[in-house]
Amino acid sequence: MIMRKFASRVKDIQLSEIRKIFEVADEDTINLGIGEPDFSVPDHVREAVKDAVDEGLTHYTSNMGMEELREAIADKLKSENRVHAEPESIIVTVGASEAIFMCTQALLDIGDHALIPDPGFLSYDACVRLSGAVSIPVPLSMDEGFSMSPERVESLITQDTRVIIMNSPSNPTGSVMGKDDVKGIAEIAEDNDLIIISDEIYEKIIYDGKHYSPAQFTDNALIVNGFSKTYAMTGLRIGYVAGCEDIIEELLKVHQYNTACAPSISQYAALAAIRGPQNCVKDMVDEFRRRRDLMFRSLTDMGLECVLPGGAFYMFPYAGDSEEFTKLSLEAGVAVVPGSAFGNEGKGYIRMSYATSYELIEEAMERLKTVCGV
Repeated sequence: MIMRKFASRVKDIQLSEIRKIFEVADEDTINLGIGEPDFSVPDHVREAVKDAVDEGLTHYTSNMGMEELREAIADKLKSENRVHAEPESIIVTVGASEAIFMCTQALLDIGDHALIPDPGFLSYDACVRLSGAVSIPVPLSMDEGFSMSPERVESLITQDTRVIIMNSPSNPTGSVMGKDDVKGIAEIAEDNDLIIISDEIYEKIIYDGKHYSPAQFTDNALIVNGFSKTYAMTGLRIGYVAGCEDIIEELLKVHQYNTACAPSISQYAALAAIRGPQNCVKDMVDEFRRRRDLMFRSLTDMGLECVLPGGAFYMFPYAGDSEEFTKLSLEAGVAVVPGSAFGNEGKGYIRMSYATSYELIEEAMERLKTVCGV
């Protein structure tokens, strides 16, 4: 056997627990593990993709992305988020995932600290560690609705802290941060000269409350967003990052040598999505709400403790032994993700996605009754 030597920065990085679900789930398994809307791409977006291909718009764009798309994103940020951004302070990326990777690579040095939500999306820790920095978990509890509080954040800041990663609405808990908490953390970043990486990919998928971006309250915030969740465009891999031009210039160095530019066809699709009718978003969110209510009602009837999610499309019930629950669920024909995949504070919980159909969720809940002893 050949003994190969790999870079130390990847040695301890584990492959995604979420993606492992694909490997163990068979065709008869109802997969509640993946966070992908089951809706089709909106018609006007589909037509934009076809038109782009027919017109030969399949070549490189500017590294930062098409100017018309960046102008549209700037208009959106101003009108919807009360955030001023020029096209020159926006980079179109290969999904929000690339944007998060770019930010950690450009902002963190070896030994720096980044505060990340725990439980939180598993890419945060991996991206921080790949930069050579150290993840400092910000513990979130069910009792506090899994919301990141300014007091908890401030208590964890040291001289090595450089970055705070926020995510509202949250993956995996569905929590939505209130205005006071978002503003409080923005003020902490300002006072301590820290940069906030604000993952706002679920911004439009909110049932209770309102979305607030820290960029409304400080220039020390980068907005990471995209089109995958809002417009069911996951496979088109298109997102963006917006912030102060001096930071964007450094991010561009990572983006330029990593991907050169986002796919041109996907950029035309994004332009159609952001400029076109938005009723498709409302229809999708209304259906997600219906599915959320079904899953919450079913799980609580089975005796599982849950917080009703205010946004995104995830439920994060407490199951006790989450590894055993995950195993028994799979045997019953339902794939879920153990909460430990999202951080130490996720132990004992499981993540379920209600991004699949209402009918499949109904069937999944029936199958889980045997697991819960109902």
